[in-house]
Amino acid sequence: MPFMKPHSQSFAICLLCVLYTSMLCAQTKQKLMVQSSVDKSLQPCYIIVPDGYDASDSTVYPVLMALHTWSNSVEQNNADWENEAYKRGWIYVFPHFRGPNNRPEACGSKIAQQDILDALSYVKANYHADEQRIYLAGVSGGGHMTMLMASRHPQYWTAASAWVGISDLKKWHDKHAKTKYGAMMRASCGGAPGDNMTVDRQYKERSPIHFLANSKRVPLDIAAGIHDGHTGSVPISHSLEAFNVIAKSVNAEPVSDQEIQQLSMPQGRLKAPLISDQIVDSSLGRDIHLRRYASQSRVTIFEGGHEGIAAAAFNWLARFYTNRAGNNVQVDESK
Repeated sequence: MPFMKPHSQSFAICLLCVLYTSMLCAQTKQKLMVQSSVDKSLQPCYIIVPDGYDASDSTVYPVLMALHTWSNSVEQNNADWENEAYKRGWIYVFPHFRGPNNRPEACGSKIAQQDILDALSYVKANYHADEQRIYLAGVSGGGHMTMLMASRHPQYWTAASAWVGISDLKKWHDKHAKTKYGAMMRASCGGAPGDNMTVDRQYKERSPIHFLANSKRVPLDIAAGIHDGHTGSVPISHSLEAFNVIAKSVNAEPVSDQEIQQLSMPQGRLKAPLISDQIVDSSLGRDIHLRRYASQSRVTIFEGGHEGIAAAAFNWLARFYTNRAGNNVQVDESK
């Protein structure tokens, strides 16, 4: 092997570690067909079990329900999240929930929601799932669906993490009426907002912003890169306004309209950041421009774009468990 400089050696070692973990995941990755409880169709779902998983053993494992992005499907490459779950010894579940958001059955429909619950039921029935640690996460369209599932079906989740998610489909259509995303929403909802009451009802029913007050039992992590909406497709206002619904429902201080405007400008910054906005988060590994809390939930605007950071999401989720009373509580990290 030719001589490599120290930084090249480090890169090669890291690359080998990633490739090795990916091979381990591939060896344990199973594609299953889960029957829909609504239309009885068979829906694809990938599952990765932890290293050393033994069906004859009684050991239980945390479950991550990971959700694909807006234009993707169950076949999406989600290596960072798969590898993080595998490294932590969690059962990783990746359902299809009707695939890309370009038809009525997808895009947050009731049947797509039920597909996710059906996949969870299948895992609970056939794998050693730790029912005190059932987690939910997604990026972009997966962030949209994470917020929707946490608010429409909060009883199933111990904690959730939504990255650069769409919280209001009507508002997003206003931005993307002439792009492929607008066309996809019209195909899913039956037309454009304002066409008729039936169409408007579809946009409302599929938008988390109208239901997030119901999510307050679920510790929900909402995050967005500050450049999204400029270099990416989802403005950070979707995340901030989603958080504000939760904040108002628990009598916490919302992010002000002025603060949202300041951060939403190109290269925007807060004029008067709070102490919580200046925290350093090693699991995130990015500068933070805003971080606010509402009960057990939070919102973060970080230096970045339209992306999700798996390590930070897992770090958040791992803090919580469901106790015997059915309450989602934070692990006491001081013990």
